[in-house]
Amino acid sequence: MAENKTKATEASVAAHLAAIADESRRKDCELLAQLLARATGEQPKMWGPSIVGFGSYHYKYESGREGDSCLVGFAARKGDISVYGLNAAPSHEALLLKLGKHKAGKGCLYLRSLGDVDLKVLEQLVAEAVKAKARAHC
Repeated sequence: MAENKTKATEASVAAHLAAIADESRRKDCELLAQLLARATGEQPKMWGPSIVGFGSYHYKYESGREGDSCLVGFAARKGDISVYGLNAAPSHEALLLKLGKHKAGKGCLYLRSLGDVDLKVLEQLVAEAVKAKARAHC
C-alpha cells in the first residue's frame, strides 16, 4: 500500500509563513495560524512542504489504508487559502451560511481573504471540527 506523502515535518512554520511573497496573503496566514492555534489548543506544525497543521489523529479506512493527518490545517495557494478538516464540525453547513464569502469543496474551504469572513464563525467551525475528530478517532 502506498505511503502517505503528507507527513509532519520539522520545518519552520514561521519561516514558511515569512516566505509568502504577497504581504496581504502572508498577514492573513499569520492571523489564521493564530486563530487555529487558539481554537485547537495546538501549536502549528508543517505537514509536507506547504500545509500548516494543528494537532494530529490516526485514521484507518475500511480498505485498510491508514495513516496520520493534522486535525485541521491550511495552505496558502496561488488563488486562495485552503483550509482543511472543517467538514467534521457537526453544524458546518449552518456555520458556512454565516461565514461570509468563501468557496467550499469536498474536503476544504477556500478563502480569498480573511477580511471576507466572520472570524468568530470560522473559529467556532474549527473548534467544533476538532472536537468531532477527537471523539471519532481517539
